[in-house]
Amino acid sequence: MSELLGRLGGWCARHGRIVLALWVLAAGLLTAGTLVWGRPVTNNVAIPGSDAQRAHDLMREGFGPGLDVGGTAQVVLYSKDRTLIDGPTRRAVERAMDGIRRVPHVSEVQTPYRVGGISSNLRIGTIVVRLKGQDSTRLGELSQQLTDAAKPAADAGVEVVAATSATPADKEIKTGTSEIAGVLVALLVLLFAFGTLVAALVPIFTALLSLGVGLGVIALLGHVIDVPKSASIMATMIGLGVGIDYALFLLSRHRRLLADGVPVQDAVRRTAASSGGAVLFAGGTVVIALSALMFTGFPMLITLGWLTGISVVCAVLSSLTLVPALLGLLGHRVNALRLPFFGRVAGRSGQAGGWARLGVWVAGRPWRVLAVTVVALAALAAPAAALKLGPLDAGYSDQGTPARRAYELIDVGFGPGANGPLMVVAETDRAIADGTPADPVVQVLRQRLEHTEGVAYVAPPKVNENHRSVLFQVVTDYAPSDHRALDVVERVRALQVPGVRVHVGGEVAGLSDAGARIMGRTPLVVAIVVLLSAMLLLLAFRAPLVAIKAAVMNLVSLGAAFGALAVVFSDGLGSRLVGMDPPPSVEGSYLSTLFFSVPIDTYVPLMLFAVLFGLSMDYEVFLLTSVRQAYARTGDNRRAVAEGLGATGRVITSAALIMVAVFTAFIAYPDPLVKVFGVGLAVAIAVDATVIRGFLVPATMVLLGRLNWWIPRRLDRVLPDLAIEGREEDAPAGPPEPELVGAGRHARP
Repeated sequence: MSELLGRLGGWCARHGRIVLALWVLAAGLLTAGTLVWGRPVTNNVAIPGSDAQRAHDLMREGFGPGLDVGGTAQVVLYSKDRTLIDGPTRRAVERAMDGIRRVPHVSEVQTPYRVGGISSNLRIGTIVVRLKGQDSTRLGELSQQLTDAAKPAADAGVEVVAATSATPADKEIKTGTSEIAGVLVALLVLLFAFGTLVAALVPIFTALLSLGVGLGVIALLGHVIDVPKSASIMATMIGLGVGIDYALFLLSRHRRLLADGVPVQDAVRRTAASSGGAVLFAGGTVVIALSALMFTGFPMLITLGWLTGISVVCAVLSSLTLVPALLGLLGHRVNALRLPFFGRVAGRSGQAGGWARLGVWVAGRPWRVLAVTVVALAALAAPAAALKLGPLDAGYSDQGTPARRAYELIDVGFGPGANGPLMVVAETDRAIADGTPADPVVQVLRQRLEHTEGVAYVAPPKVNENHRSVLFQVVTDYAPSDHRALDVVERVRALQVPGVRVHVGGEVAGLSDAGARIMGRTPLVVAIVVLLSAMLLLLAFRAPLVAIKAAVMNLVSLGAAFGALAVVFSDGLGSRLVGMDPPPSVEGSYLSTLFFSVPIDTYVPLMLFAVLFGLSMDYEVFLLTSVRQAYARTGDNRRAVAEGLGATGRVITSAALIMVAVFTAFIAYPDPLVKVFGVGLAVAIAVDATVIRGFLVPATMVLLGRLNWWIPRRLDRVLPDLAIEGREEDAPAGPPEPELVGAGRHARP
């Protein structure tokens, strides 16, 4: 492996202009392609085989346009000074309805002066708009068109707010400010780490170029597959972070070799041969973790996982090809444009530093360090037991946005459940008599629904064209984000009417089914990720105990991340700090609106697990690579651990600080989903790179001693010899020593 990567890096260094031109050309062509053909995305959250999916399928058969998910919109009206039934106001509303009928794709407009269309105080009403042929990914444009069409009502003093079926979790997220902030902080960290502007710009340039290629590929894939709206933001968060980090690791190794007097071309080759293998395996663990999401049985999450993996693959490829090309082109000019008071010249190999002294300190008292860190990490992870999972609704959108305002008006006028009604579809064994709701079976079912605990209102039923199914719109007493709404879904599904099969669809039911599917598959996904990642580490280092220990350490960092999410969102102690506004249901004292609980979508913890497990493994691979090199050179485990931490501590800390900066910048997004990912990723990386890699891992490796690199003879003969840590040519020459029996082919006593 190291020999192959060394040859690849050497070739790229010698043909730097060609490699650079190919990357720029690829990024340019893909970006141009997205500008010409667009970036199609979808908010499709189909769950094959679920009850909600069956209900949605039935809703598309003979009930008329607009009854499938995304095919209905509402125009919410609020008259502050007079009622909506007042003569001039009513005429203005009717003129607004005429304008709405002329909006493209509108097939039916239901007047607010229908039964249940106006609130009891007569000041809030809803115009229901049925759509046909509307692109469900362009709901923002539709909202504006409906608002403009309702201008006659607005001119009459009526507040007009368009409400579509979009939710905070599936709305389109526009990128920009957060990425710029993250890149600027990353540049500042790199300046402190390297001290030269040229060296600091290399990781930034390569990461942005690889991210451009990755996002271009993802955008064009939208023409052949369903690409979730959140795919681009997830790919940006992860791709930008790992892209900068991988280039940083390679550049740090290269500059140390240059400081040791190694010629430029040889330094590039040896960097690719040693650190390149670590980058390849680190990226591989991230991709494996994301790919394991295919076992969730949730198509949106599966697609989101492997699309995010595309940005990681691009980051690895750019690190193995573009970075060596730039280093070959720059030569010693990589240290040009030195800035005062920033960084210092990379020291020679083996030069002592603060991290090396920390490594010696930890190696001298491993039991005490282990005990303290375990207690600290347990305290960080303890709040995770109170993590509150549940659906998010528009009530958690930013105050002042149309989605939030429409939610508040509907809540006040019709009750919280009107913001997420249940769509109950009943299949009948026989045709409904005369195709009218007067059929006895339909009436019995309606009565059962009305008497179900938690149901506030049942709209008049609508019979299918083939007279084989009937549709009820059921409004519950609870907001869509209230866990009690999920209980109502289960009660409705449990209704028993002879000759009838009841299915429940709608936003609440769909999220309930998605949560149940994901929770049921979570143990399988976790087991697959841990097993495959441990196997990959076993191939990389040929050390079973090291592979098992690495998997356990990553799970520990995940516990700290989930603990932080519980404190910030479930306990509400930091919900205001991350920019969340309290939903309408939160009223009362200042403290109650300052600290309020925010549910976390059920699929978020599993997605976070996959991403964080892979990212945490990155630092483990780089640290173990350095320790393994030191052990092969000295044969002293305690010294190797101290030297490994000293050689990588500063680089890993810089890389982690960059990751934390990038993820923290995304907390500024108005979307709650992005805030959750930003907090979870930032906390996990910070804990992993400091407490775990700086104290827990070195302490356990010192205690394990020679067992770190032990491997059974039979397994030693079977495993391929990948040698990602590089060969002896990358280390100072020393007298040959006999191999340690049963400790792998590269270990020395």
